[in-house]
Amino acid sequence: MQFGIFSVSDVTRNPLTGRTPSEAERIDAAIQIAKKADEVGLDVFAIGEHHNPPFFSSSPTTLLASIAAQTKNIILSTSTTLITTNDPVRIAEEYAMLQHVSKGRMDLMLGRGNTVPVYPWFGQDIRNGVALALEHYNLLHKLWREDVVDWEGKFRTPLLGFTSTPRPLDDVPPFVWHGSIRTPEIAEQAAYYGNGFFANNVLAPNFHFVPLVNFYRERFAHYGHGTKEQAIVGLGGHAFISRNSQDAFNTFRPFFEGNPLYGNSYGLDDYAKGTPLSVGSPQQVIDKTLTFQDAFGDYQRQLWVVDAMGLPLELALEQVELLGTEVVPVLRREMAARRSPTAAEAPTHQSLVADKYSGVPARQPTPNANRGDNLTGARPYQDTADGVSAKLPLVG
Repeated sequence: MQFGIFSVSDVTRNPLTGRTPSEAERIDAAIQIAKKADEVGLDVFAIGEHHNPPFFSSSPTTLLASIAAQTKNIILSTSTTLITTNDPVRIAEEYAMLQHVSKGRMDLMLGRGNTVPVYPWFGQDIRNGVALALEHYNLLHKLWREDVVDWEGKFRTPLLGFTSTPRPLDDVPPFVWHGSIRTPEIAEQAAYYGNGFFANNVLAPNFHFVPLVNFYRERFAHYGHGTKEQAIVGLGGHAFISRNSQDAFNTFRPFFEGNPLYGNSYGLDDYAKGTPLSVGSPQQVIDKTLTFQDAFGDYQRQLWVVDAMGLPLELALEQVELLGTEVVPVLRREMAARRSPTAAEAPTHQSLVADKYSGVPARQPTPNANRGDNLTGARPYQDTADGVSAKLPLVG
């Protein structure tokens, strides 16, 4: 079971001080939160992708690469990477590069996003959202598993003899989660490929996403990847923790009820009671998280938002500290004790390498003989008759 943090990267006014942090401050805060999560033993830090204010994370791979250089153990992920409006060739290249520079400490979550204008900004039509998600991932899947790809689809130019570089680390592609809160087609896609399915589990009533997760589990088993309980499920959440319940509600209330997302529509007490939002003492957050396991079954990844709604950095770091020292150690023990012995473990790069090779050395990808220097016509190197490697021109 993996536990961690995910951030939506909002730049929001602090309702107590009236001050809005700069983008630079929020970017630095994300790095500090990830480093703190690594220090206290959390497993995952994930960042969203947005291309509009009031969010800063337009380039998740750049941010995550910086974090990778400053951390030791934590897995770096996204929440989510936009599979609809990003070119799958660029996703293949950028995340394979992140996989290398992080030494395998990464995976990614793919999703359609929730910002309507992003589609025309990147030359797409939102009415094709589901079809784009399906086709683009089909191509991404091939690019990471086939050294030389011929491909033709509806939404981008064809590829002929194309090799995505760098090749995945150890010839094992990054693990992929498909994130969705409403679309059975995305759950079906995750199940078809044997990938993970992530239900955000916020902004909805308690257990609202159980039917979608159960549908994914059934289809995962249908496609022969294992039993329903071996499907790879992740859940989101939102937490605010203090040493006692009253302090948690008193401290968090102005941030929640003064936030543009909630405004005057919701009171914190009722919202925390009726949704997956966890507010209270460490034990209360533990108890609520255990209800997720009861409702959804054994799952592999639990992430919480702790830095949204204008919370200052010091409060966000306090949340990470309490999760890492007071909440997660107890959840590890409690959830392990309840866990079915046949439930799947959370995938990591090391486990995927072990599953693929079972002790056999990793396959070395086949070079693409069609790719040379487009200017001079020279291929990088080619064996000559006398066994000496030399640069040779391409045959005309």
